Amino acid sequence: MFNVVLFNPQIPPNTGNIGRLCVNAGAKLHIVKPIGFDIGEKAVKRAGLDYWYKLDLTVWENTDDFLKNINIDKCHFATTKTDKPYFKAKFNMGDYIIFGSETKGIDENILNKYKSRCITIPMTKEGRSLNLAVSSGIVLYEAIRQNFINGKLRMKNGKLTGINE
Repeated sequence: MFNVVLFNPQIPPNTGNIGRLCVNAGAKLHIVKPIGFDIGEKAVKRAGLDYWYKLDLTVWENTDDFLKNINIDKCHFATTKTDKPYFKAKFNMGDYIIFGSETKGIDENILNKYKSRCITIPMTKEGRSLNLAVSSGIVLYEAIRQNFINGKLRMKNGKLTGINE
């Protein structure tokens, strides 16, 4: 299982869509406070449709609490402030794919502390960033692709298997 982490999400439909993505990809969602909306808000559930109740979700009180309770060596920090493309990172089952808020990204102190763990999605000079839900899907499915090729994941009847092993 992979872990998708949202530091301080601000837009309910993004979080709902990411929740739906996690359910379909067999990933766990971690939301790190502060959150810019009520987690029970209808917009989150609407964007996640009927998937929200199936979501494996953990809500953390703050970034420090999250970072001291996980293995940093299993983290990938998504940012526009690095030159390492996400497809050059090696993803293993259990890794954390971390995204910052839609408005501010990940705190620069964290990015500077864990520079070697930072990844980016290449874009042209015309763009500033991609939508958070789109970015989450791009990187999460690269992690799945790598583990599918390496034999850790399989397909049976059109569904991923081995994802929770």
